[in-house]
Amino acid sequence: MTTTAAAPADTTTYDTDLVLAAADAAAPVLAAQEGAERARWMRTVAAAVDEHRAELLDLAVAETCLPRAALDVEVTRTVFQLQHLADRAASPELLDLVVEEADADYPVAPRPALVRAALPIGPVLVFTASNFPFAFSVVGNDTASAWAAGCPVVVKGNPGHPQLSRRTFEVAVAALRKAGAPDGTLGHLTGVAAGTAALVDGRIRACGFTGSLAGGRVLFDLAVGRPDPIPFFGELASLNPVYVTPAAAQARVAEIAAGFAASVTGRGGQLCTKPGVLFAPAGSGLAAAAAAAMSPDDVDLLTDRIAHAYQEGVKALAALPGATVHAGGAATQAALVTIPAAEILFGAVTLEECFGPAAVVVEYDDPADLTALADRIDGALTATVHGEPADPVAAALVPALTERVGRVIWNGWPTGVAVTRALHHGGPYPASTAPSSTSIGADAARRWQRPVTFQNWPAALLPGPVRTALTRSAGRRG
Repeated sequence: MTTTAAAPADTTTYDTDLVLAAADAAAPVLAAQEGAERARWMRTVAAAVDEHRAELLDLAVAETCLPRAALDVEVTRTVFQLQHLADRAASPELLDLVVEEADADYPVAPRPALVRAALPIGPVLVFTASNFPFAFSVVGNDTASAWAAGCPVVVKGNPGHPQLSRRTFEVAVAALRKAGAPDGTLGHLTGVAAGTAALVDGRIRACGFTGSLAGGRVLFDLAVGRPDPIPFFGELASLNPVYVTPAAAQARVAEIAAGFAASVTGRGGQLCTKPGVLFAPAGSGLAAAAAAAMSPDDVDLLTDRIAHAYQEGVKALAALPGATVHAGGAATQAALVTIPAAEILFGAVTLEECFGPAAVVVEYDDPADLTALADRIDGALTATVHGEPADPVAAALVPALTERVGRVIWNGWPTGVAVTRALHHGGPYPASTAPSSTSIGADAARRWQRPVTFQNWPAALLPGPVRTALTRSAGRRG
């Protein structure tokens, strides 16, 4: 990894307080603002990022070792996310308005007039990701979804791309000011101490995190251990298991092997949806075919720390009981090992995510064991089944998989995530700390809201966005 300049200095305690104070002051202004106006701010930021694309790409290439073409696609995705969530901000659906008239004859007790609305939770702290320096960074999905909900955002810049984080922040702040957004709509912090101090500060009302299980768990514990615990929406670790039925292996083993190899190694295996384990019939030859499809070249990983952790992770995989190494074993090559299913079913093997281009193929003898094997996998973002039409083995897996993942895929691959409302990006722990929430798509904004009911409240005194929504609703009824 190379950089073009020294990393920005860590944010001081004094400056951290200034950033938090600005976010706190901006919160009521954003909450009172109509969603359509916040949407306009967001679209202005999207246009500014697009305008500065070449400059930002230069910084990203220098700091991340990711190829420019892939980063360019990511900028496009980031611009789209801002626009997608701007549409959500402008939609009256975001308020989730429920209106009930007073009813003196209501069962149990008379019902007062009630208006319930989903309102902004307040300033949000976002810990950005190393593997998506645009789409999950300064103006990435967490920030965009919080803005859509009406919350100011304080970003803790990622040490994997510090110059890019700072410059993206500058571009975004200039765009927000141009659009008329209040100061404090976006803040930026650098350094572990500043991020930790912000997390436990009473002015922060919720937190989003994408990163490692170890680091995320420390932050989660801080968030819920505060005197006033706050919601912590963390995406931590995911094995994203793949299950291949005997019928699928017999029909298209070469196709499945090639797809698996591509999904494991794409973007250096540094994707939260990378499949980390595949269950295949013993004797199918799938592992050998997948290993043959993997390049023997070293892979450029995002940071030296990630590269070191990857090397240690591959050593651990190779040391699993009954393991056979099919690919990898040196430096940062793609790695693939196989183990027999018995080591999981009857032994002490527990599989964990190895971040990078490495995976395990678990070979089973009896397809009836697949449900039990699925029960041994921790919560994940995704699970994939490769089967054939009317495949009874595939059908038997569905109940176990839906208990453990947020997205179930048929004859495809989990990498390549659509930014759309119907796609749920989350799952039971450790995939996320809030499995009922998604971190991608329009409904990601729901994380940064809380319901408030107004009882017998004069309509003229309701918050502006609620009052506007009520007026529109009455107009439609009329």
